[in-house]
Amino acid sequence: MSDRNTYSFAHDGQSITLHSPTELPNASGFLWNSQMMINMNCRGYAISQFMQPEPAKYSYAPNMEAKTFMQPEHAYFSHHPGRFFYIKDEDTGEIFSAPYEPVRASLDAFDFVLNKHNINWVIRKLDIEVQLSLSLTVDKPIELWTVAIKNLSDRARNISVYPYFSIGYMSWLNQSAAFDSYLNAIVATCVTPYQKVEDYPKLKEFKDKTFLIADRKPISWTANQKAFEGEGGLHNPCALTNQYLAKEEAIYETPVAVLQYQFNLAPQISKSLKLIFGAAKTNDDIAQIKEHFFTTRQENRLEDGFTDELKQYENYVNSGKSNINIASPDAEFNHVINHWLPRQVFYHGDVNRLSTDPQTRNYLQDNMGMSYITPSLTKQSFITSLSQQLSSGVMPDGILLHPDAELKYINQVPHTDHCVWLPICLSVYLSETNDQSLLNQQIPFVDSAKTQSVKQHIDLAMESLIAARDHRGLSFIQQGDWCDPMNMVGHKGKGVSAWLSLATAYALNTWADLCEIYTNDHDKTEYYRKIATEINEAVNLNLWDGKWYGRGITDDNVVFGVHKDVEGRIYLNPQSWSILSGAANKDKICSMLDEVKQQLSTPFGDMMLAPSYTTMRDDVGRLTQKHPGVSENGAVYNHAAIFYAYSLYTINKGDEAFSILKKMIPSLDDAEKRGQLPNFIPNYYRGAYKQFPNQAGRSSQLFNTGTVAWFQRCIVEGLCGLKGVKGELVIYPQLPSHWNEMEITRLYLGAQFNVKIVRKNINEMYIKLDGKKLSNNIISNIKQGKSYDLNISIPLKNSDNGI
Repeated sequence: MSDRNTYSFAHDGQSITLHSPTELPNASGFLWNSQMMINMNCRGYAISQFMQPEPAKYSYAPNMEAKTFMQPEHAYFSHHPGRFFYIKDEDTGEIFSAPYEPVRASLDAFDFVLNKHNINWVIRKLDIEVQLSLSLTVDKPIELWTVAIKNLSDRARNISVYPYFSIGYMSWLNQSAAFDSYLNAIVATCVTPYQKVEDYPKLKEFKDKTFLIADRKPISWTANQKAFEGEGGLHNPCALTNQYLAKEEAIYETPVAVLQYQFNLAPQISKSLKLIFGAAKTNDDIAQIKEHFFTTRQENRLEDGFTDELKQYENYVNSGKSNINIASPDAEFNHVINHWLPRQVFYHGDVNRLSTDPQTRNYLQDNMGMSYITPSLTKQSFITSLSQQLSSGVMPDGILLHPDAELKYINQVPHTDHCVWLPICLSVYLSETNDQSLLNQQIPFVDSAKTQSVKQHIDLAMESLIAARDHRGLSFIQQGDWCDPMNMVGHKGKGVSAWLSLATAYALNTWADLCEIYTNDHDKTEYYRKIATEINEAVNLNLWDGKWYGRGITDDNVVFGVHKDVEGRIYLNPQSWSILSGAANKDKICSMLDEVKQQLSTPFGDMMLAPSYTTMRDDVGRLTQKHPGVSENGAVYNHAAIFYAYSLYTINKGDEAFSILKKMIPSLDDAEKRGQLPNFIPNYYRGAYKQFPNQAGRSSQLFNTGTVAWFQRCIVEGLCGLKGVKGELVIYPQLPSHWNEMEITRLYLGAQFNVKIVRKNINEMYIKLDGKKLSNNIISNIKQGKSYDLNISIPLKNSDNGI
């Protein structure tokens, strides 16, 4: 293998290449469209699903799977669903597999290449080069694969290629598979298991066929997994010892899709295949796919549907561009911010994590991020959300996005924070668009056809938060707030949350600011600020623990998250949100920041709490049953960490905030420890840094996270300091101290700002717009379609006067 770095960037950061299948064995890349998602492991394993309308499989595990969400730190095993390509030298009998599994032969070269719109591999072994490429369509539940085999030697080669696509255990009710010569495809058919007769009409419409179709006729095939393996196992299947596959069907047996091709390759000559793998309802549907994708079109071009769909998908993914682009001294950081962060933000807002009932908090925050990419989708998300609000002002636990959708899983458990996110996320949308008309838009309620304006809807939401407080003025938690598994603090109806109280105060202040800026409702503005002050005072009176804020008070009136606790002594979120809400004064902030640094800081970011719980605490809940350092139980939970970073930017702690951002992104120095590439920010890295140091830093590998919308906000408002306020651009960049300059392209209200920031030996910021000095840090009268040159000079030393 090569002595190159573990991974490298190319094409200005739009491509990331991993150079070994063993150094980061769980590294992966994901692709999505409106109908499906696939997470492709560098070694060939796949996690995939499609919507009908709920998530369903077309490539199954070897045993019956319970329907659940994607799991953190997903474990791969020998028969895990995968996309493998066996290569056999017919003259010598030698075999290997690409990308790496399941033969695991030592390779001469390995490149796993992540592009924004496709995933590629280049493999070399036995003087044979294998090039693989995976992409999707814009709106179909199918995978598009291209395979190229090249003879690198100076002699003719007789090579067999066996695409092997897992189908797996489809159904205990009915499953089979065979090759259809008309379709030139292996087609597996099942009946989704069910018990209730009333389920039958719905299941009748399911896409219960899995197919692998090719643009070349195979020399042979097999659809029977057990027969293919024989006694050799997947790493050395008995079927490959024969000249041809045995053309065996699966008759109520576990199906597989294996095709065989034989290529006689002259020196330096290559042959290629195109394959389509996915779900369909009928054979006629598969026939239409074959016709569309593998028929050459003669409309003034020689291009088949396959190639055309690849281009359309590339355009689709590339449409998710951020309205800000940076050029800083940190090249890797630039690559992530300019390409991979907005890609992840786009995924969240575009398909809402491929859920028909996203949690309300997730739905609103994910679409908050779309304010920087496609604001029209953000606007629609508010309209959709508020149309499902109760006339009492209470928001549901999940937002239903399909007529047949129902609240499932965690959305059946009452949580208390959903109203909080309305003004917080709306503030970002209004900052980016100045779309004041949204506040006046009339929307009905889920329990009433009577319409009220968006402003009135949010007024009601704020009133519901104000009402849901105890005699001390603290917010009831019920069975969880932002922290889902904190389910036993207030299940008896008395427990309260410090975080929710502070978040309520922040939401009220944010809404008061918006009302002041965009409406003339001065009475409501003063009222909301008064209540926010009262809540902050209640938190300071009841939950300040001397050096930091506690997390809450249980049903039995026990304050937790305080110094007397052996486990769960300090939580990150109350500290962050006390800054945002205004509860913490300068002395409290200094104390908190020191305690966070001492107790929560790790080389991989700040932990959500510490020390991690090692046993169940009945008055806190399910959180404490999670493994120490995993997820909410003391992981570097990036969603909580990004709240902290954002709060630090609001008090001019730019160096500390930037340090948090940097720690969220894997680097060449710690990629092996984290186990992932910098193509996404995971929902957590393992914590419990002092309890389990050997595991600390390990990535969850989950790319579903509310972190990224807030990360984007930190870049725009904090690092770059180019925040929109009522159609004006307010300038206050916070570069880290070790950066002396940065260039930015910022799109705002249809105008482009070409920004250059330079440190100089001056005492205060100096701004020139198109060569003319500004008297303040606000740009007004912005003209749509105009390009502005903005030169910002900042002092050599960062200011620290925010607190």
